[in-house]
Amino acid sequence: MTVAHDNYPTRLDHAIAPVPRVDPAVWGDPGHGPLGQAELDSYAERGYLIRPNTVGEQWLPPLRQELERLGAELDADDPRVIREPGGGIRSVFEPHLLSDIVGEVISLDTVLPIARQLLRSDVYIHQARINMMPGFTGSGFYWHSDFETWHAEDGMPAIRAVSCSIALTENYPFNGSLMVMPGSHHTFYPCVGATPEDNHETSLVSQQIGVPDRETLTKAAEQHGIDQFTGPAGTALWFDANLLHGSGSNITPFPRSNVFLVFNSVENELTAPFAAATPRPEYLAARSYQPFGE
Repeated sequence: MTVAHDNYPTRLDHAIAPVPRVDPAVWGDPGHGPLGQAELDSYAERGYLIRPNTVGEQWLPPLRQELERLGAELDADDPRVIREPGGGIRSVFEPHLLSDIVGEVISLDTVLPIARQLLRSDVYIHQARINMMPGFTGSGFYWHSDFETWHAEDGMPAIRAVSCSIALTENYPFNGSLMVMPGSHHTFYPCVGATPEDNHETSLVSQQIGVPDRETLTKAAEQHGIDQFTGPAGTALWFDANLLHGSGSNITPFPRSNVFLVFNSVENELTAPFAAATPRPEYLAARSYQPFGE
Protein backbone atom coordinates (compact mmCIF):
# COMPACT_ATOMS: atom_id res chain seq x y z
CA MET A 1 0.00 0.00 0.00
CA THR A 2 1.11 3.55 -0.65
CA VAL A 3 0.07 6.73 1.13
CA ALA A 4 -1.88 9.15 -1.07
CA HIS A 5 -1.42 12.91 -0.95
CA ASP A 6 -2.52 14.08 2.48
CA ASN A 7 -5.07 16.91 2.46
CA TYR A 8 -5.79 16.43 6.15
CA PRO A 9 -2.60 16.21 8.27
CA THR A 10 -3.11 14.99 11.85
CA ARG A 11 -1.46 13.16 14.79
CA LEU A 12 1.26 15.82 14.67
CA ASP A 13 4.03 16.72 17.13
CA HIS A 14 2.80 20.33 17.31
CA ALA A 15 -0.50 22.15 16.86
CA ILE A 16 -1.43 23.67 13.52
CA ALA A 17 -4.42 25.73 12.42
CA PRO A 18 -7.68 24.00 11.42
CA VAL A 19 -7.76 22.91 7.77
CA PRO A 20 -10.61 23.93 5.43
CA ARG A 21 -12.36 20.96 3.89
CA VAL A 22 -11.60 20.35 0.21
CA ASP A 23 -14.19 17.61 -0.45
CA PRO A 24 -17.91 18.18 -1.08
CA ALA A 25 -20.29 17.47 1.79
CA VAL A 26 -22.95 16.23 -0.66
CA TRP A 27 -21.93 14.49 -3.85
CA GLY A 28 -25.32 13.64 -5.36
CA ASP A 29 -28.44 15.60 -6.28
CA PRO A 30 -32.21 14.91 -6.10
CA GLY A 31 -32.00 12.76 -9.20
CA HIS A 32 -29.70 10.29 -7.46
CA GLY A 33 -31.98 9.18 -4.63
CA PRO A 34 -34.91 9.80 -2.30
CA LEU A 35 -33.71 13.03 -0.66
CA GLY A 36 -35.08 16.28 -2.02
CA GLN A 37 -33.10 19.45 -2.60
CA ALA A 38 -34.07 21.00 0.74
CA GLU A 39 -32.86 17.92 2.64
CA LEU A 40 -29.62 17.80 0.66
CA ASP A 41 -29.02 21.52 1.26
CA SER A 42 -29.66 21.13 4.98
CA TYR A 43 -27.27 18.18 5.19
CA ALA A 44 -24.61 20.07 3.23
CA GLU A 45 -24.91 23.08 5.55
CA ARG A 46 -25.31 21.38 8.92
CA GLY A 47 -23.61 18.03 8.36
CA TYR A 48 -26.46 15.88 9.60
CA LEU A 49 -30.02 14.84 8.83
CA ILE A 50 -32.67 13.17 11.01
CA ARG A 51 -34.99 10.70 9.28
CA PRO A 52 -37.95 9.39 11.32
CA ASN A 53 -39.40 5.93 10.66
CA THR A 54 -36.27 4.64 8.95
CA VAL A 55 -36.92 1.28 10.57
CA GLY A 56 -40.56 0.31 11.07
CA GLU A 57 -42.08 -1.01 14.29
CA GLN A 58 -42.00 -4.58 13.00
CA TRP A 59 -38.19 -4.49 12.85
CA LEU A 60 -37.54 -3.27 16.38
CA PRO A 61 -38.32 -6.35 18.53
CA PRO A 62 -36.21 -8.73 16.40
CA LEU A 63 -33.35 -6.23 16.27
CA ARG A 64 -33.37 -5.89 20.05
CA GLN A 65 -33.40 -9.68 20.33
CA GLU A 66 -30.38 -9.86 18.04
CA LEU A 67 -28.61 -7.36 20.25
CA GLU A 68 -29.19 -9.57 23.28
CA ARG A 69 -28.26 -12.73 21.36
CA LEU A 70 -24.96 -11.34 20.11
CA GLY A 71 -24.06 -10.07 23.54
CA ALA A 72 -24.75 -13.48 25.06
CA GLU A 73 -23.26 -15.75 22.38
CA LEU A 74 -20.00 -14.04 21.46
CA ASP A 75 -16.95 -15.16 23.40
CA ALA A 76 -15.70 -12.83 26.06
CA ASP A 77 -12.31 -12.64 24.33
CA ASP A 78 -13.77 -11.95 20.86
CA PRO A 79 -12.06 -8.70 19.74
CA ARG A 80 -15.30 -7.57 18.09
CA VAL A 81 -16.87 -7.24 21.54
CA ILE A 82 -15.87 -4.01 23.30
CA ARG A 83 -16.66 -3.84 27.00
CA GLU A 84 -17.23 -0.95 29.38
CA PRO A 85 -14.58 -0.37 32.05
CA GLY A 86 -17.06 -1.93 34.49
CA GLY A 87 -17.47 -5.06 32.36
CA GLY A 88 -20.72 -4.52 30.47
CA ILE A 89 -20.84 -4.63 26.66
CA ARG A 90 -20.22 -1.26 25.00
CA SER A 91 -20.15 -2.24 21.30
CA VAL A 92 -20.33 -5.28 19.03
CA PHE A 93 -18.57 -4.84 15.68
CA GLU A 94 -19.48 -6.48 12.36
CA PRO A 95 -23.11 -7.22 13.37
CA HIS A 96 -24.09 -7.29 9.67
CA LEU A 97 -21.84 -10.36 9.26
CA LEU A 98 -23.15 -11.98 12.43
CA SER A 99 -26.86 -11.30 11.95
CA ASP A 100 -28.99 -11.68 8.82
CA ILE A 101 -31.53 -9.18 10.11
CA VAL A 102 -28.91 -6.44 10.53
CA GLY A 103 -27.77 -7.15 6.96
CA GLU A 104 -31.37 -6.78 5.78
CA VAL A 105 -31.68 -3.39 7.49
CA ILE A 106 -28.76 -2.07 5.44
CA SER A 107 -30.62 -2.97 2.23
CA LEU A 108 -33.84 -1.16 3.19
CA ASP A 109 -35.12 1.50 0.79
CA THR A 110 -34.86 3.98 3.67
CA VAL A 111 -31.14 3.27 4.16
CA LEU A 112 -28.95 2.13 1.24
CA PRO A 113 -30.32 4.54 -1.43
CA ILE A 114 -29.64 7.53 0.84
CA ALA A 115 -26.01 6.51 1.31
CA ARG A 116 -25.60 6.11 -2.44
CA GLN A 117 -27.21 9.50 -3.07
CA LEU A 118 -25.13 11.43 -0.55
CA LEU A 119 -21.91 9.91 -1.89
CA ARG A 120 -23.06 9.64 -5.53
CA SER A 121 -21.56 6.20 -6.00
CA ASP A 122 -21.89 2.60 -5.02
CA VAL A 123 -20.96 2.10 -1.39
CA TYR A 124 -19.59 -0.57 0.91
CA ILE A 125 -19.66 -0.96 4.69
CA HIS A 126 -16.46 0.52 6.07
CA GLN A 127 -17.53 -0.26 9.62
CA ALA A 128 -20.66 -1.43 11.42
CA ARG A 129 -21.43 -1.93 15.07
CA ILE A 130 -24.19 -2.09 17.63
CA ASN A 131 -23.66 0.45 20.39
CA MET A 132 -25.18 -0.21 23.79
CA MET A 133 -25.45 2.34 26.57
CA PRO A 134 -27.08 0.61 29.53
CA GLY A 135 -28.93 2.50 32.21
CA PHE A 136 -26.93 3.83 35.18
CA THR A 137 -23.52 2.64 33.91
CA GLY A 138 -23.24 3.58 30.20
CA SER A 139 -20.19 5.74 29.55
CA GLY A 140 -20.03 8.44 26.90
CA PHE A 141 -17.92 9.12 23.81
CA TYR A 142 -15.64 12.17 23.90
CA TRP A 143 -15.84 14.84 21.19
CA HIS A 144 -14.21 13.71 17.96
CA SER A 145 -14.47 13.50 14.18
CA ASP A 146 -14.71 9.93 12.92
CA PHE A 147 -12.87 10.86 9.74
CA GLU A 148 -9.81 11.89 11.76
CA THR A 149 -9.45 8.28 12.94
CA TRP A 150 -10.41 6.72 9.61
CA HIS A 151 -7.88 8.95 7.85
CA ALA A 152 -5.05 8.55 10.35
CA GLU A 153 -5.43 4.85 11.19
CA ASP A 154 -7.34 3.35 8.25
CA GLY A 155 -5.98 5.34 5.30
CA MET A 156 -9.28 6.85 4.14
CA PRO A 157 -8.06 9.57 1.75
CA ALA A 158 -11.14 11.78 1.20
CA ILE A 159 -14.13 12.80 3.28
CA ARG A 160 -16.52 10.75 1.18
CA ALA A 161 -18.18 8.61 3.83
CA VAL A 162 -21.39 8.92 5.81
CA SER A 163 -22.64 7.38 9.04
CA CYS A 164 -26.16 6.22 9.78
CA SER A 165 -27.11 5.70 13.43
CA ILE A 166 -30.48 3.95 13.80
CA ALA A 167 -32.07 4.17 17.24
CA LEU A 168 -33.27 0.86 18.70
CA THR A 169 -34.52 2.58 21.86
CA GLU A 170 -35.90 6.02 22.63
CA ASN A 171 -33.21 8.70 22.52
CA TYR A 172 -34.01 11.20 25.25
CA PRO A 173 -32.06 14.39 25.99
CA PHE A 174 -30.98 12.78 29.28
CA ASN A 175 -29.87 9.20 28.45
CA GLY A 176 -26.61 9.86 26.64
CA SER A 177 -27.99 10.69 23.20
CA LEU A 178 -25.54 11.94 20.59
CA MET A 179 -24.56 15.61 20.45
CA VAL A 180 -23.22 17.23 17.28
CA MET A 181 -21.70 20.59 16.34
CA PRO A 182 -23.67 21.57 13.22
CA GLY A 183 -21.45 22.92 10.46
CA SER A 184 -18.21 21.72 12.04
CA HIS A 185 -17.82 19.22 9.18
CA HIS A 186 -16.64 22.05 6.92
CA THR A 187 -13.35 22.18 8.86
CA PHE A 188 -10.83 19.45 9.60
CA TYR A 189 -9.28 19.76 13.06
CA PRO A 190 -5.75 18.30 13.16
CA CYS A 191 -4.83 16.58 16.41
CA VAL A 192 -1.57 16.41 18.32
CA GLY A 193 0.03 13.16 19.47
CA ALA A 194 1.43 10.11 17.69
CA THR A 195 -0.69 6.99 17.30
CA PRO A 196 0.24 4.28 19.84
CA GLU A 197 0.58 0.72 18.57
CA ASP A 198 -2.42 -0.52 20.55
CA ASN A 199 -4.58 2.56 20.02
CA HIS A 200 -7.35 0.64 18.25
CA GLU A 201 -7.89 -1.36 21.45
CA THR A 202 -7.85 1.44 24.01
CA SER A 203 -9.61 4.13 21.93
CA LEU A 204 -12.78 2.04 21.58
CA VAL A 205 -13.26 2.28 25.33
CA SER A 206 -11.86 5.74 26.04
CA GLN A 207 -10.62 7.88 23.16
CA GLN A 208 -7.65 10.06 24.07
CA ILE A 209 -5.63 10.16 20.83
CA GLY A 210 -7.19 11.84 17.80
CA VAL A 211 -9.35 14.31 19.70
CA PRO A 212 -9.11 18.11 19.47
CA ASP A 213 -7.84 19.99 22.50
CA ARG A 214 -10.22 21.85 24.78
CA GLU A 215 -9.41 25.29 23.39
CA THR A 216 -10.20 24.07 19.85
CA LEU A 217 -13.42 22.41 20.99
CA THR A 218 -14.48 25.55 22.86
CA LYS A 219 -13.97 27.72 19.77
CA ALA A 220 -15.82 25.21 17.59
CA ALA A 221 -18.76 25.06 20.00
CA GLU A 222 -18.91 28.86 20.22
CA GLN A 223 -18.94 29.09 16.43
CA HIS A 224 -21.33 26.24 15.62
CA GLY A 225 -23.35 25.55 18.75
CA ILE A 226 -24.43 22.08 19.84
CA ASP A 227 -27.48 20.12 18.68
CA GLN A 228 -28.72 16.85 20.16
CA PHE A 229 -30.23 13.83 18.42
CA THR A 230 -33.45 12.77 20.12
CA GLY A 231 -36.36 10.72 18.90
CA PRO A 232 -38.22 7.43 19.10
CA ALA A 233 -36.85 4.03 18.21
CA GLY A 234 -36.61 3.56 14.46
CA THR A 235 -35.33 7.10 13.84
CA ALA A 236 -32.06 7.48 11.94
CA LEU A 237 -29.38 10.12 12.27
CA TRP A 238 -27.29 10.55 9.13
CA PHE A 239 -24.11 12.51 9.70
CA ASP A 240 -20.99 13.46 7.80
CA ALA A 241 -17.77 11.59 8.53
CA ASN A 242 -16.05 14.83 9.59
CA LEU A 243 -18.77 16.18 11.90
CA LEU A 244 -17.65 16.77 15.49
CA HIS A 245 -19.84 14.72 17.81
CA GLY A 246 -19.86 13.05 21.21
CA SER A 247 -22.13 11.88 24.00
CA GLY A 248 -22.37 12.07 27.76
CA SER A 249 -22.70 9.15 30.13
CA ASN A 250 -26.08 7.60 30.88
CA ILE A 251 -26.91 7.73 34.59
CA THR A 252 -30.65 7.31 34.01
CA PRO A 253 -32.55 4.01 34.25
CA PHE A 254 -33.30 4.20 30.51
CA PRO A 255 -30.87 2.28 28.25
CA ARG A 256 -29.93 3.56 24.82
CA SER A 257 -28.84 1.37 21.92
CA ASN A 258 -28.39 1.87 18.20
CA VAL A 259 -27.18 0.22 15.01
CA PHE A 260 -24.28 2.25 13.62
CA LEU A 261 -23.45 1.90 9.92
CA VAL A 262 -20.60 3.59 8.05
CA PHE A 263 -20.87 3.77 4.27
CA ASN A 264 -17.78 4.62 2.25
CA SER A 265 -17.72 5.31 -1.49
CA VAL A 266 -16.15 2.55 -3.57
CA GLU A 267 -14.25 5.41 -5.23
CA ASN A 268 -12.64 6.31 -1.89
CA GLU A 269 -10.53 3.19 -1.41
CA LEU A 270 -8.34 2.97 1.66
CA THR A 271 -4.61 3.42 1.30
CA ALA A 272 -1.89 2.90 3.89
CA PRO A 273 -2.68 4.75 7.14
CA PHE A 274 -1.73 8.41 7.08
CA ALA A 275 -0.61 8.49 10.73
CA ALA A 276 -0.23 4.94 12.03
CA ALA A 277 2.30 2.17 11.53
CA THR A 278 -0.23 -0.47 10.45
CA PRO A 279 -3.91 -0.54 9.45
CA ARG A 280 -6.54 -1.41 12.01
CA PRO A 281 -8.15 -4.88 11.90
CA GLU A 282 -10.75 -5.70 9.25
CA TYR A 283 -13.63 -5.66 11.73
CA LEU A 284 -12.88 -1.98 12.40
CA ALA A 285 -12.03 -0.92 8.86
CA ALA A 286 -13.06 -3.17 5.99
CA ARG A 287 -10.70 -3.28 3.03
CA SER A 288 -13.12 -5.09 0.75
CA TYR A 289 -14.58 -2.69 -1.79
CA GLN A 290 -17.37 -4.89 -3.13
CA PRO A 291 -20.43 -2.62 -3.47
CA PHE A 292 -23.06 -3.53 -0.92
CA GLY A 293 -25.96 -5.42 -2.42
CA GLU A 294 -23.93 -7.03 -5.19
